[in-house]
Amino acid sequence: MKHLIAPSLLSADFANLQRDVEMLNRSEADWLHIDIMDGVFVPNISFGFPVLQAIAKHAQKPLDVHLMIVEPDRYLGDFKKAGAAVITVHYEACTHLHRTIQAIKDLGCKAGVAINPHTPVSVLETILHDLDLVLIMSVNPGFGGQKFIENTYQKIKQVKELAKAVNPNLLIEVDGGVGMANIKQLVDAGANVLVAGNAVFAADSSEEMIKSLKNC
Repeated sequence: MKHLIAPSLLSADFANLQRDVEMLNRSEADWLHIDIMDGVFVPNISFGFPVLQAIAKHAQKPLDVHLMIVEPDRYLGDFKKAGAAVITVHYEACTHLHRTIQAIKDLGCKAGVAINPHTPVSVLETILHDLDLVLIMSVNPGFGGQKFIENTYQKIKQVKELAKAVNPNLLIEVDGGVGMANIKQLVDAGANVLVAGNAVFAADSSEEMIKSLKNC
């Protein structure tokens, strides 16, 4: 399949969020990536439910919601109600990961698991067949604009190899430091959903940048 582009609204202009969402609607973007941070799991705070609901009101594309929060199970239903189509939780934040994934699927959402840069791919072996998506963090979560971690390519290949036998349709998403300089290498390694924040919103033309990322 052709890779998907999921611009990260963490890099959007918060004072003109509706304008930026409408731009993404017009663009070749596939999903809208929304980072939810609680100031506990990561040292930053981002969107809450009112902002997510406001985005959902204007968005014409699926909302890819990435939960960088502790105890995500408490809020899964609320994120579904607020407009999430994809809900990704962190391996590092879930005590009972199988139960969490099943709860997301029971809500009718695609279920994903994210792993931090220091977390080995091997921790996903027993859950991989249940997932719709694996999100590989290519920076340490919490802030946009960080430098890409080169070991990400190897982790993508490892996930792809593990999934080959048990879940060949698995989506492999990469978040952090994605841009024109590395997107082809990421896709060649096996990534098929690319989250781009600064690369999109700092470009002279965000729509043209999305088109370039989509068609690289």
